[in-house]
Amino acid sequence: MDEIRRREQRNQTPPKGERQAEFHTASGIPIKQVYTPADVSSLDYFADLANPGEFPFTRGLHPTGYRGKLWTMRMVAGYGSAEESNARHKYLLEHGQTGLNFVFDMPTIMGYDCDAPEARGEFGRGGVAMCSLADMEVLTDGLPLNRLTTSLIINGPAAPIWAMYIAAAEKRGIPRARLGGTLQNDALKEYFSSNQYILAPGPSLKLVMDTFEFGAKQVPLWNTISICGYQIRDSGANAIQEVAFSIAEALAYVEAGIQRGLNVDEFAPRLSFFFGSHNDFFEEIAKFRAARRIWAREMKRRFAASERSQWLRFHVQTSGSTLTAQQPENNVVRVTLQALAAVLGGAQSLHTNALDEALSIPTEKSARIALRTQQIIAQESGAASTVDPLGGSYYVEYLTNEIERQANEYLATIEGMGKGRGHIKDGFMGALQNGYFQEEIGRRAYESHQAIEQKKQVVVGVNEYTVDEPADVTLFTLDKHAEQRHLDRLHRVRRERDAEKVGSALDALRMAAHRDVNLMPYFVEAASAYATLGEMCGVLREVWGEYRAVDGKGGHC
Repeated sequence: MDEIRRREQRNQTPPKGERQAEFHTASGIPIKQVYTPADVSSLDYFADLANPGEFPFTRGLHPTGYRGKLWTMRMVAGYGSAEESNARHKYLLEHGQTGLNFVFDMPTIMGYDCDAPEARGEFGRGGVAMCSLADMEVLTDGLPLNRLTTSLIINGPAAPIWAMYIAAAEKRGIPRARLGGTLQNDALKEYFSSNQYILAPGPSLKLVMDTFEFGAKQVPLWNTISICGYQIRDSGANAIQEVAFSIAEALAYVEAGIQRGLNVDEFAPRLSFFFGSHNDFFEEIAKFRAARRIWAREMKRRFAASERSQWLRFHVQTSGSTLTAQQPENNVVRVTLQALAAVLGGAQSLHTNALDEALSIPTEKSARIALRTQQIIAQESGAASTVDPLGGSYYVEYLTNEIERQANEYLATIEGMGKGRGHIKDGFMGALQNGYFQEEIGRRAYESHQAIEQKKQVVVGVNEYTVDEPADVTLFTLDKHAEQRHLDRLHRVRRERDAEKVGSALDALRMAAHRDVNLMPYFVEAASAYATLGEMCGVLREVWGEYRAVDGKGGHC
């Protein structure tokens, strides 16, 4: 080892003939000329790596990796009416998609029916409109809900949307105990990333706990939350912050579940994560490996959780924030590298963005190309033939260690904002209220923007290698009649449903919210009676009020 260090010192000379004075990852980790065993000399194989399927799961959750089962190819789709979104999912299934992924429009995300004044002009833009069980029935019509897993990408009104899905499946004769899928349901990250919230953090956390309890007892195959590092990252965070903030949040959820009276191993196995994959290829691979190791160690140390509860299972989406409207064909290359990083990092499921998503909703052709990217990686590249193929790389192992080290520093800082060691939920909520996350992400986003402006970070086609010509792509257009069809269905539902039954269900929901009991059974009852999303969320607004941020920090009205 001494000889290795002496040779390394000779190689680590001041830059001479190099392209730039210094090299660093996208998160600012300095990169040396070469990495040797000296850079990972403290690494203990069995304590820090181990074989795939063994604690701390750095190298993967399963001994066989993708040799046993490929990742789920789960393409995001949702726009306009339920009819259009249903047709797109059937198209993707015909071309090899292996999981369903429903994304919703802004009125739905904010808990409004599409004819509410607040929803005007936003119908179906970027997601499917979902007002009642009738829409969910159309959206899921003919889709094999008993064979494929479904991801519902919704947060603030996650509980009533999940209730609609359960009710739609049960009307088709599929019992809730057989339903598999994931509810994004990550309410807390909304207050420092996407800002798409309805209620204050306290009531929002209560609803998340309701889904944990309900899922554990009645929908055991369902992942009741997907802790969403992706949106934290696309808000401007770097890879280290993405890992640290999402794991801090997840630990807060676990602590809240235990305080609710649940056994950790009753609900923790159904927690999942959702990360982004960005352009720094090796840092992204190391990020996924580090996240797996941190989660396993923290769950074991803090909660004495079982091995199954120590698994960090995660979905990856290639990064929307890295896509460019300029020369959109270049996005195919970006997405390919990001998808390959996710696969080499051991993702359980993957969505690949389409080349035109910086400009519009993907066309069928661009969505097919994005799906084919996954299939080529799976079937032609050889990346799925062995488990953790970059394990043991001096560089990758060094980055994995460094990301873990810096992420743990963030965790300690966040925990210190509460009652101290062992109370990370209080620390997380304190950090939420004092604006810590917003400030950290904002600082990082500003630094990244400055690097692009000053050409310290090259974005091909944007600040280098530009061309003076319009993008040569055919853009998607919404069906101009879709909104009217959707409104007609909403009005028909209101006319034809049993008004007395709906009123009784909403009254029961209101009384339950005042009594602080689990609201999921009441949401399912109301959804089954064709109460609308706006009506159910209206009850919550009435009982708990709406949340308003003050100067980017806590506030309530």
